[in-house]
Amino acid sequence: DLIVHVRDITHPETILQKATVLSVLRNLNLPSHLLDSMVEVHNKVDLIERYKPTEENALAISALHGHGLEELKQEIEKKILTATGKKILTVNINLEGPQLSWLYKEATVQEVEVMPEDGTARVKVIIGSSAFGRYKNLFPN
Repeated sequence: DLIVHVRDITHPETILQKATVLSVLRNLNLPSHLLDSMVEVHNKVDLIERYKPTEENALAISALHGHGLEELKQEIEKKILTATGKKILTVNINLEGPQLSWLYKEATVQEVEVMPEDGTARVKVIIGSSAFGRYKNLFPN
């Protein structure tokens, strides 16, 4: 669904390495949307003082120090959701009904926050459009 190209930005041949990787990917006859949506990651920015990527849409990270990893995670999540046609939703459910079980079968449940005082829960899920349509038909409330 997504290509993430991580480069050692401190390597003396980093530009050549990028060109080589892109050439290999093109020769694999991958769908053009994969190449167009590729995430470019510049790693080891901690070794270059005040590093700023000159390439459009490149993310600067330091895997060693954790710099930029949250932004990278968000970018990957956004592009994967776009590529797969899924979305992240939070739905309120009644714990006495079958909704939670259904969500575990038909979606990816990320988080369940139970409100014991009223027997409900807030459920964060990753779900496709068609599955969410079925959910709304089965559980209109």
